[in-house]
Amino acid sequence: MGSAFANPLRSASSPTNVGGKLAQWLQSASAEVWVKFLLALVGLGLAFAAALFSTVSRDAGNLWATVILATTSLVLATLVGLVTVPYLARRVAVERLRESFDYDVTPAGIVYVLVTLLIGIAALNTGNNLLYIVVAAMLAAILVSGIVSAWVLRWLELDVRLPEHVFAGRSVQGRISLRNPRRMLPSFSIRVVSTRKKKKAAVKQWQWEATTFAFPFNRPPEEQWLRLPDRRLRRVMVIPPPPGIFQGMAYFPYLAPLTELSADLELRFEQRGRYREDSFGLATRFPFAFLTKTRHVSLPREILVYPRVEPTREFFEILPLVRGEWESFARGHGSDLYRLREYLPEDSARHVDWKATAKSGSLKVREFAREDDRKLSIVFDNPESGMLSQAAYERAVDLAASLAWHFAQHEADVSFVVSGHPRTRDLHLFLAWLAVIQPDRGRSGNPQTEKDDGVLSEMKFGASDEFNVVVTARPQASLAPVLWSCSHFVLVGEFPEAQPKPGIPRQIRR
Repeated sequence: MGSAFANPLRSASSPTNVGGKLAQWLQSASAEVWVKFLLALVGLGLAFAAALFSTVSRDAGNLWATVILATTSLVLATLVGLVTVPYLARRVAVERLRESFDYDVTPAGIVYVLVTLLIGIAALNTGNNLLYIVVAAMLAAILVSGIVSAWVLRWLELDVRLPEHVFAGRSVQGRISLRNPRRMLPSFSIRVVSTRKKKKAAVKQWQWEATTFAFPFNRPPEEQWLRLPDRRLRRVMVIPPPPGIFQGMAYFPYLAPLTELSADLELRFEQRGRYREDSFGLATRFPFAFLTKTRHVSLPREILVYPRVEPTREFFEILPLVRGEWESFARGHGSDLYRLREYLPEDSARHVDWKATAKSGSLKVREFAREDDRKLSIVFDNPESGMLSQAAYERAVDLAASLAWHFAQHEADVSFVVSGHPRTRDLHLFLAWLAVIQPDRGRSGNPQTEKDDGVLSEMKFGASDEFNVVVTARPQASLAPVLWSCSHFVLVGEFPEAQPKPGIPRQIRR
């Protein structure tokens, strides 16, 4: 589980002497800001002095001195305005963004404001000094609430740790840590929330997009006389971003000075893919619950959710067939019993099964499946976009992930292949590829006439002692017969001419 602290000003080491602290401060970003600020003051001071002396020179009748001093004043003021002021403005904007706050009025705050307005109106109508005092006290309470809540949230350091391997449909534990680095002031009633807006439905919006103005219009690009960059306004479908990582809330009722507290958070993702959270929020209603003040903390976090590896109906139907064909392909010497058969002259006497011999009346020998050459390859042949529905495509991805997870846990020598990626023996790398894979948009062709290319053509030249389990949407007629003897095809598509044949591939019905 990796982590990184949100506060960039936090240091891992603290110098003990004054010189070390001064050197550390001079190397920080704050020292650069102060240097720029002091240079701006010096420059403005010199410009002001030059302007004063130019006035004195003018009164004295010295024309050249007046021109030189006035020009110097203008040049200094211009340099300060062009060099220092924009830098300081950007720094202020960055600090304000880093320490930005959101304010949400609570129902209690609305009622409180309405009561304050009513008492204020009554004070204006009656002129009663006691009502003025009450209104002033109530307004002061609102001001105190804003200042105190801001101090409660400032300087807190947030850390979010996420698990490294996450599967869709499975609950995992994350951890949120909150530290109060202040020496004197505690924090009260802190909630860690997501600052991501609620997911909205896809809507159509007008957007400008880059295009090219060409003339004549109906000619090929190489025959057009004029081609200029242009922009056009189009109405496009804007799809909202997927939900972020953090959907719940972590609550810390009290955080003492120089204290760090942690809270476990249950995370669950229903869909595979990449999830990202760019910032988190520290919220509080302390002290009077008039406002919910939220401080935004820039803390990017990303998590990759693997496909589901839960056994499904298709998985239980395919697994016995795969194991049977694999054992038949890889029979030989080993410790796992493959079958009992009749004794042959070249067989060793130590392989004779005397119990089976006594029962049958003829010599029987044990035949084992060889372990050292059990090589299996899980292949996901990514189908072309449009060949499968979205639900069928997701089931195919989940099936490939489930097969890889099962055989990687029980067998020794398993490799993995995904279209567009090199062969690997790293299970988690294979699952990471499947987590973000999308239907192939690069291949163009009719599924009926799709040739045996890509990842399947690579299998033809692979090792002959490797058995392949291929999840594919290609029609059965397009599969090379040479692959059937060393492969088990899981057909996730449905085509008229691709009817299952006995003993050849099995097809998942959508």
